[in-house]
Amino acid sequence: MSADDTDFLAQRFEAHRGHLRAVAHRMLGSAAEAEDAVQEAWFRVSRSDTDRVDNLGGWLTTVVGRVCLDMLRSRKSRAEEPLDSTPHGAPPSPAHAAPADPEQDALLADSVGAALLVVLDTLTPAERLAFVLHDLFAVPYEEVAAVVDRTPAAARQLASRARRRVRGADVPEDDRVRRRRHREIVDAFLAAARNGDFEGLLDVLDPDVVVRSEAGVTTGAAAVARGASAFGSAALTARPTPVSRHALVDGAVGVAVLVDGRVERALRFAFVRDRIAVIDIVTDPERVARLDIAPV
Repeated sequence: MSADDTDFLAQRFEAHRGHLRAVAHRMLGSAAEAEDAVQEAWFRVSRSDTDRVDNLGGWLTTVVGRVCLDMLRSRKSRAEEPLDSTPHGAPPSPAHAAPADPEQDALLADSVGAALLVVLDTLTPAERLAFVLHDLFAVPYEEVAAVVDRTPAAARQLASRARRRVRGADVPEDDRVRRRRHREIVDAFLAAARNGDFEGLLDVLDPDVVVRSEAGVTTGAAAVARGASAFGSAALTARPTPVSRHALVDGAVGVAVLVDGRVERALRFAFVRDRIAVIDIVTDPERVARLDIAPV
């Protein structure tokens, strides 16, 4: 690979670095190890032919997933040791000289939660990877299967077993309080949307909130608030006479909207510092049927 090609690849890698670091952090539970995993991913990517890669972000997530899987498996056979910062002969990482961002580390730690990390440590490496990739990052089971070297059906079973263990674990008081607070935030969001309360929506939305649905993606608090307040309940609920229930939707805090006792659509939320950072709205009947929805 020429120097120009390496520089171009480094720029593309850097554009995905934050996402890759977040994936690795949730896999490994350590900011330092997450940096090591991203370093190793860069080493592997820099030695690969990426010309035929259509979805670089998805491919890089797969690479980082495999690196993390190797690191998790190594914990079973030896005491943890810091990895070399740069493998011998590898080109320098595009952001190798940049120090870790303490604020970003705090955001990641807050979104994971100490209790979840403890539970994740009880899972096998493959279960942990399947759960994190699918439930926290919405990676399709087909791609998860490629990382863990299983069939998509087996990858689904791995994630399902992990999900049951996570839900069945004892939840410390601070996590119960956090979950209750998140449900209150969701209630405030839905009430503000129904009432067309623009300011109330801005109060509970992260400035960089992302809303994803079959209709597309909306980003930014102002845009999301405008859409929610303009469409009100019609944008978030169903007819006739829907009933909304708090639920865990694929393991995340969410809302199930029922019509005649059947789940007609589901909303799944993610939070950063007590504000809504991601809203996934699923309305397609086939996708709804595949969701794991547990009433709260």
